[in-house]
Amino acid sequence: MTSPDLSALRPRLPSPVEEVADGRFGRHGIRLLLKRDDLIHPDLIGNKWRKLAPNLAAAAGRTVVTFGGAYSNHLRATAAAGRLLGLPTVGVVRGQELSDRPLNPSLARCTADGMRLHFVDRSTYRRKSEPETLAAILRGAGAEGAYVVPEGGSNSLAVRGCRALGEELRARADADAHVDVVALACGTGGTLAGLAAGLGPDQRVLGIPVLKGGFLSAGIEELQGHAFGGRRGDWSLDDRFHFGGYARVPAELDAFAEDFEQRHGVPVERLYVAKLLYGLVALADEGAFPRGSTVAAIVTGRPFP
Repeated sequence: MTSPDLSALRPRLPSPVEEVADGRFGRHGIRLLLKRDDLIHPDLIGNKWRKLAPNLAAAAGRTVVTFGGAYSNHLRATAAAGRLLGLPTVGVVRGQELSDRPLNPSLARCTADGMRLHFVDRSTYRRKSEPETLAAILRGAGAEGAYVVPEGGSNSLAVRGCRALGEELRARADADAHVDVVALACGTGGTLAGLAAGLGPDQRVLGIPVLKGGFLSAGIEELQGHAFGGRRGDWSLDDRFHFGGYARVPAELDAFAEDFEQRHGVPVERLYVAKLLYGLVALADEGAFPRGSTVAAIVTGRPFP
């Protein structure tokens, strides 16, 4: 089997950087940049491109099996990649009970792009990384011998792929457009793990987890260990802005996102990007960034549908 030609998808790399004039940052002497990874590709958006591309190459034409919940951005991106590259894809979806219900718009998009869905109960899903459980899932899905991409796409290949994101922002710093802090919303932590490894020694990463639980630091260290042999870069997490957990978008957060869109004409994805931007405004008010700092916020996705 041969690897698919990813260059045929014509990604926009490096992704553009835009400065936004926002008084909530300006009054504290902070310059805000948006790293528009949402503009890399219309279907493989943001960190999904950076994480999926090396895995799609490694799949070498085999069926790609991956995992996610009912509203997973990762499942949609993998399905789109399969359609664009002619690769068969299988999505293992958390929640056996969903198999008897009409598909939500996110899962319907997956099937429209040719992804075959396989629903598993939540207990089995939690054990999917165990070799015996994974083998049973693949047998049940009729996908033995497939190339497996983990939930969220975060594995060593993906982490090394995301290092380029840090290198793009490091190059910007070397060109006298210095970025002091790079901030992003985190799900599984793979993007942060790679990004931090690509930045310069005088740059730091701030991660805003969108899931509650405070478990992500250990996961990021493990990902960096597998990808690079140990911890890389200056990074930290602030767990205060998850708004109750993944896919929780209360009215306050939605109103904030809508206001940001109206101020700057940038579409704000609610599950990740809105929490990031909200957290940055709060941190600026708290004095977390010294006056004169430049903060680059990674726009990892855009609203769906």
